[in-house]
Amino acid sequence: MSIPNDYFFTQTHEWVKFTDKGTALIGISDHAQEEMGDVAFVNLPDIGESFSAGDTLCDIESIKAVSDVYCPVSGNVVAVNDELADAPEKINKTPYDAWLVEIECAKDTAGLMDAAEYEAFLG
Repeated sequence: MSIPNDYFFTQTHEWVKFTDKGTALIGISDHAQEEMGDVAFVNLPDIGESFSAGDTLCDIESIKAVSDVYCPVSGNVVAVNDELADAPEKINKTPYDAWLVEIECAKDTAGLMDAAEYEAFLG
C-alpha cells in the first residue's frame, strides 16, 4: 500500500493534497478503496456547494456497501472529477490520482495527519 508524502489524511481515510492555487484536491486513501472493494458509483456534490470540515461530502457505492466520504477541510467546491461518472473504477486503480472534488480553502492542516502519522495510525 502506498502513502504519498505530500498528502494529508483523516482518521476516516480521506486524503487532501493542497495545490499552489489555494485549493485542495480530496479523495480516498488506498486503504479505504481496498476496504470498500470494487467501486461501482460515485455521487459527487455540485460545484459551488459549501462544506465544513467533517460534513458528508459525497458517497461512494461499492460491491460491499455505500460509504460516506467526509470533507477534511472547509470551503467551496470549485471542481468535481467528472471522469469518475463513467469510470469509477479509477478509484480502485489509482486512488491518489482519482480525486473526487477540488475545494477552495485555506491550507488548514489542523486535525489532519501527514503520511508518517497516517501510516502509524493504520498500524
